Amino acid sequence: MPAMKNPHTRREFLADVSRGTLVAAVGLDLATDLKLAQAAPETADALTFGSLEPLVELMQETPVDQLLPILSAKLQSGTELKQLVAAAAVANARTFGGEDYVGFHTMMALAPAFHIAGEMPSAEQALPIFKVLYRNTNRINETGGRKNEVLHPVLPIVSTGGDANDEAMRQAVHDRNATQAERVFAGLGEGAPDEALNHLLHVVQEATEVHRVVLPYRAWDLLGMIGMEQARTLLRQSVRYCVKMESWASDPRRSTPRTLLPRLLEEHRLLDRSAGKRSLDDGAFEALSQTFFKSTDEQAAEAAAAALADGIDPATVGEAITLAANQLVLRDMGRRPQDEVTGKPIGSVHGDSIGVHACDSANAWRNLSRISNQRNGFASLILGAYQVAHDRTDRGGDFLNWQPLPYGWQFEQTKNMTDAEAVLRDADEAVRGNLQARASALVHRYGELGGSPDKVFALLRRYAVSEDGALHAEKFYRTVSEEFRSTREAFRWRHLVALARVTASEYGRPAPGMAQARELLKV
Repeated sequence: MPAMKNPHTRREFLADVSRGTLVAAVGLDLATDLKLAQAAPETADALTFGSLEPLVELMQETPVDQLLPILSAKLQSGTELKQLVAAAAVANARTFGGEDYVGFHTMMALAPAFHIAGEMPSAEQALPIFKVLYRNTNRINETGGRKNEVLHPVLPIVSTGGDANDEAMRQAVHDRNATQAERVFAGLGEGAPDEALNHLLHVVQEATEVHRVVLPYRAWDLLGMIGMEQARTLLRQSVRYCVKMESWASDPRRSTPRTLLPRLLEEHRLLDRSAGKRSLDDGAFEALSQTFFKSTDEQAAEAAAAALADGIDPATVGEAITLAANQLVLRDMGRRPQDEVTGKPIGSVHGDSIGVHACDSANAWRNLSRISNQRNGFASLILGAYQVAHDRTDRGGDFLNWQPLPYGWQFEQTKNMTDAEAVLRDADEAVRGNLQARASALVHRYGELGGSPDKVFALLRRYAVSEDGALHAEKFYRTVSEEFRSTREAFRWRHLVALARVTASEYGRPAPGMAQARELLKV
């Protein structure tokens, strides 16, 4: 990972904003004439991917019922799983451009599926990837294939100084002008990929919404395995998603970050400040996490900014945010009767539930804070705190009074169980019985008995691969596995308890293509 640039000083930041405001005010064409920005030479007519192109076309043009046998033959002839994932990622981006619900969820599942593959026995490693590639090509087939591609070459407009075009890109997004926004981003993205990401985050940070934040992080996570040369293609999806979001009727609070974030960065002097390294003991840490969970969204953002200004290590702030999001899974009463749909029955918490979305968002903000420059690192954590508090109230529910799993009566049922392996077997049965509360209690008890977390992950991973999961199984599994390993020992099992609950909720709906994949791979 290239080293990130130091943040601008406040004076440089404000000067760049002023210059960017001028670009936005006079327009990019006139700005080019004034040497504030200049247009780059025209690009080629087709968006193609060199030696990867034949595999990309295969992903787009193959009927889905023929896909897995062809991919299996590719593996046998020496094609690597990483190449298949790379081809699927750019095929997805070129087809959907971040504008199709199933399409962008499929893209966001690719990196988690690849990570899951790395945890599995060699004979089974293709299973999670085949599962997502099947979904990818199936959706491409459903939407018309190549003839309806969204991403096309654009003419870059290259900034000649500072952050001048950041404001211009924001203005193009506000104007719902996807072509103009992509042109500006293409210019900003001509440097190192990390610079492109940091520019993009200035637009992403204008609203807090799960897909707006998870999409760029999961795209970036893919680049580590498929190559940084695909950065602009994958990150362009976020530009278009932000443009689409401008047209949605929504809660007016969704735009609050546009004024709240700059104010908090300025008031707490975070534009001039280096990241602190101060740690918190367990009591102070949980108090901070509870503040994020219980506060209003603006109060939570203020608390995060104050903690960062007070020198608390950003990793600790991010850890506290993800633990607050975990409470939304543990406390959720599940899908209401009026929200029941096929595959998501009453009481279920898998798929696009409040808690799963909150955890995926918090995980993305925390990771973006880690990989971006200092200004964006602080901003991502402030918005991560804002969003977890916002998510608690966004779709109703009495989360502050609902009790977290496992409930007290579940403790009574499990407290006399002393054989850890028997507890884990019972947890497996609870998952298969869709017993969310019991599965959660048994995994909690297994942890109390000193059981191996790797064995729990192996159990729950099996179902993350086999079950459909309403587009979220792979992603949420990866979210939990990351958070478990980055959370202090006193609290980390809460994440596994949440995964047990979600897994029990999603069980019983096998993923399309999995039976064929197992037959082809002989597993």
